[in-house]
Amino acid sequence: MTAPASSSAASSDGLLAEARTLLPDIVAVRRRLHRTPELGLRLPHTQRAVLDALDGLGLAVTTGERLSSVTAVLEGDRPGPTVLLRADMDALPQQEETGLEFASEVPGAMHACGHDLHTAMLVGAARLLAARRARLAGRVVFMFQPAEESDGGAQYMIDEGVLDTPDGAGIAAAFALHVTTRFDSGSLHLRPGPTFAAADRIHLTVRGRSGHASTPHQALDPVPVACEIVQALQTMATRTVDVFDPAVVTIASVRAGTTTNIIPETAELHGTVRTLTAHTRHRVREGIARVARHVAAAHGATVDIELPEGYPPTVNDDTVTGTVRETAAALLGADRVHPLPQPFMGAEDFSYVLRRVPGTMAFLGARPPGQHGEETPDCHSNRVVFDEPALASGAALHAAVALRYLAT
Repeated sequence: MTAPASSSAASSDGLLAEARTLLPDIVAVRRRLHRTPELGLRLPHTQRAVLDALDGLGLAVTTGERLSSVTAVLEGDRPGPTVLLRADMDALPQQEETGLEFASEVPGAMHACGHDLHTAMLVGAARLLAARRARLAGRVVFMFQPAEESDGGAQYMIDEGVLDTPDGAGIAAAFALHVTTRFDSGSLHLRPGPTFAAADRIHLTVRGRSGHASTPHQALDPVPVACEIVQALQTMATRTVDVFDPAVVTIASVRAGTTTNIIPETAELHGTVRTLTAHTRHRVREGIARVARHVAAAHGATVDIELPEGYPPTVNDDTVTGTVRETAAALLGADRVHPLPQPFMGAEDFSYVLRRVPGTMAFLGARPPGQHGEETPDCHSNRVVFDEPALASGAALHAAVALRYLAT
């Protein structure tokens, strides 16, 4: 789409200063969420916290039917296009070990991927934009989404109509942020094109013939066959895939046997394959099946193969990415906005939104002061700690992007 005509300077005027004034309230929302993390599609306490935080802003709020989502719509004073801003809300199934005073109170659950920050930033953006309703020609959809880590909550929300608009024109632009401790706090990092990978699952069951451990020649041991498949898959990934269109094949779980003196009937392999393009995704999936089948056959065994598809690649729109870059430079300073040199091979279900509408996902640095690079725990670590002042930058940037498209 054509870049919006309104200036970056106009869209960023006063937003960052006001977001810093709101920071204590934004932090309070974040800490409330952090103390009570929830998993999957049903997040009743999280949903309640979001509804409480949005109360009084004059938004049209609806909740999901099959999941605990919140969709809040801000109508501007004049008609115009629609911009969608998204935050994911779910946590991870791991025990927190940060020692924070507001650490998780739920055993075995933790906001280790920053979704509590994402949600709090979007609440902050809603407050900033609600105060500027008179300047908006169009509408803002605030998409608060469960189940990014598990069940693809974005697709559930799409099925329930989050991308539908009253005028039938659809969403003009979509934007999301992801915090990380890889980068300095308050800095922005983004790129056009593939930014997150597709992530498909691998489930292989090698079938042999059980027997006594003392007489392996009378059995058909699936364990060494499974080990050979693991090694062969790594060779396949490095010798048949273009290094400039990469794939990562990981076998993360190997299960076989019940005790020391029984050769088991089966050995199970579970893992993921991550790719950035449809071509390589298809080729590697075919390669996994071919290698597993033929290695097993070479030993007289068989293998059951399941390769269920996961999230597709997250592909940022070139034009929207350029608009966000310009807006961020005006808001944060050009020295705080950086190109992302390569994609992350993790996966994101914001990809389902970006398959339908032009948009972009960017990374917001949230590394605590005094920490450095790879020494700092990052997302999915049970020791990750994010720098909360970055919340002001994220809230202001969400608002600035919406104003860039809608301000008159």
